[in-house]
Amino acid sequence: MVIATVRLWGRSIGAVLMEEGRDHAAFQYDPAFARSGIELSPLVMPLSDRVYEFPTLPRDAFHGLPGLLSDSLPDRFGNALINAWLATQGRTPESFTPVERLCYTGTRGMGALEFSPALGPRPRKATTIEIDALVQLASDILSHRNALQASLAGAAREKALNDILRVGTSAGGARAKAVIAWNVETGELRSGQIAAGEGFDYWLLKFDGVSANRDKELDDPKGYGAIEYAYHLMAKAAGITMTDCRLLEENGRRHFMTRRFDRLAGGEKLHMQSLCALAHLDFNQPGAHGYEQALLTIRQLQLPMAALEEQFRRMAFNIVARNQDDHVKNIAFLMDKQGRWSLAPAFDVTYSYNPSGA
Repeated sequence: MVIATVRLWGRSIGAVLMEEGRDHAAFQYDPAFARSGIELSPLVMPLSDRVYEFPTLPRDAFHGLPGLLSDSLPDRFGNALINAWLATQGRTPESFTPVERLCYTGTRGMGALEFSPALGPRPRKATTIEIDALVQLASDILSHRNALQASLAGAAREKALNDILRVGTSAGGARAKAVIAWNVETGELRSGQIAAGEGFDYWLLKFDGVSANRDKELDDPKGYGAIEYAYHLMAKAAGITMTDCRLLEENGRRHFMTRRFDRLAGGEKLHMQSLCALAHLDFNQPGAHGYEQALLTIRQLQLPMAALEEQFRRMAFNIVARNQDDHVKNIAFLMDKQGRWSLAPAFDVTYSYNPSGA
């Protein structure tokens, strides 16, 4: 039996339990939080004393967890890193349950949900990171190049593994990326999972030049970050709301960077949920869901007309600009400490065209 406490902004909101031999978890709100009026998942998990279980949700998309929690799980790249760490601990990926993966994420996940007890290596301070070493190790892990133990041998590789575990396991998404703290004045990059100090802002960095880096079937070409940056400029010109984005040039590579929208100035966290999590929609079924469901969710959350207009603009842009990576995990919503919801800025806006429509 594996149990984890779920916390938000310093208080317990509930617990999640996965019993041995079962393929899905059970979640219950803390009785005090159930009376708080702060709805974290208003459409499918409203505040209640009931035990929430969703055994029929697609396992590939939700991993036996309610959407509220599955959004905090690592995706393809983060899981590949965790599996590499598990190999150094003598454990198989199958032995590490989804609840344990939440605990591995701990306080480092996207959004504001936190999980305890914490598992895995825990950095005590934000250390400087070397992008070149992380790109090489990410390539080795994603392409399964060489025997894993041999690939991770040596003090330098051990440091690189620790660095990439600090920054890469919780960012979400299929492609290789890192959660970083960046000092614009000095250019210094640090791990962005804990407070990095004065002068640092928090960003997501998508690695350029990583072997076997992909969302679907085809590897991304070198220079893919520059394409995404061009799309960012086009989207902004079309009136679409996005956070600040940059290109970090390093050793002939151009890494795409975007400022985190789930963090306020000073690092304060905002609760974040994807459309997938809020409405329990399977992101692995291309074509099964439409923008009508996104617009309906905006109305159900009672967001203003400006949010509907913004989502319509994004829809039109994605069609014209051939962005077919517009699945239900790439639409997100934010909630502040007062329980007010808003449509998150657009993200993962880039060329992604498949003639078959998948």
